Amino acid sequence: MASPMSANRFLGALRDEGLAVVQVGDWSTHNRNHKGPWGPVHGVMIHHTVTRGTARTVQICRDGYESLPGPLCHGVIAKDGTVHLVGYGRANHAGLGDDEVLRAVIAERRLPPDDEATTDGNRHFYGFECENLGDGEDPWPKVQLEAIAKAAAAVCRVHGWTHRSVIGHREWQPGKVDPRGFTMASMRERIADQLR
Repeated sequence: MASPMSANRFLGALRDEGLAVVQVGDWSTHNRNHKGPWGPVHGVMIHHTVTRGTARTVQICRDGYESLPGPLCHGVIAKDGTVHLVGYGRANHAGLGDDEVLRAVIAERRLPPDDEATTDGNRHFYGFECENLGDGEDPWPKVQLEAIAKAAAAVCRVHGWTHRSVIGHREWQPGKVDPRGFTMASMRERIADQLR
């Protein structure tokens, strides 16, 4: 069981991993903590945004929209590999997911199929939204894929987790397809390499 790291430690961990980081407004106190607890944390969740253009993507992920208030993640990973911090604490990114998947993440073992949505993921996962249309055709630049691996590894390194603590939204919640355009198995391999 892990308590979330402080916002300053989160920022430092990302920078220590070699990432370019942009702090957006009051990101370190921008959260949904009034809607429920943040923590204990057990892993990192990767998403795609279904948006184009970094400025617009960052704004949407920070502010959300009428039916889903922001922040929608902790960091937005742009096409150029820059991480834009938009919130810290509970964020509207994971939603309800499978409790068996959560247990597998905690135990760092093979993930079971996600076939139910009964468990609050916003409480337990750090979330990174990655700028991509998610249509399977929008390319994932190498620098962006490297940044995703570094961002996830940064969080794992602080908590003493392995690459098995990183999942895609599609592995957590039935009906989700993100991230689309690369496999989470290949991303976990990148993260394992980064942690070595």
